[in-house]
Amino acid sequence: MGHKLLLSLCLLLPGCALFRPPVRPAKAPVEEASRYSFPIVLPTEGQHLLPGPIAAAVALAMEDFLPLGTKPPRNAAPTEVCAFQRETYDVTAVPGSEDVVFVRFVARADACRELQGPPLSDVPIIYAVDSRRWIILSVQK
Repeated sequence: MGHKLLLSLCLLLPGCALFRPPVRPAKAPVEEASRYSFPIVLPTEGQHLLPGPIAAAVALAMEDFLPLGTKPPRNAAPTEVCAFQRETYDVTAVPGSEDVVFVRFVARADACRELQGPPLSDVPIIYAVDSRRWIILSVQK
């Protein structure tokens, strides 16, 4: 019986490699974080208020569009490397009917333009996110 259990475990172990923990955002080392100080009052200039459902819909769509930890292919052209950076994209979020939030990603006009490689598409990618059930209903590319 022990051999069967051992054999079963050995067969299951390669499958465990598929269940890696999700990538977490990078954090500054403790010594750097300890030197940072927050302002007593957050400045109002440049401030953007995102209602919770809108912020959550943007986060859900972004994680599908360009998951944290995604890396460009080996030997990628500079524009391809740029396309794998979240800050390359402007985001528009629009509440729709029946708890749907539309989230649009489009490459910034000034992003990656001076780099070698294929140009980024100006065509936006739009997500329809159900903000009640937190699922992506559809993606328009």
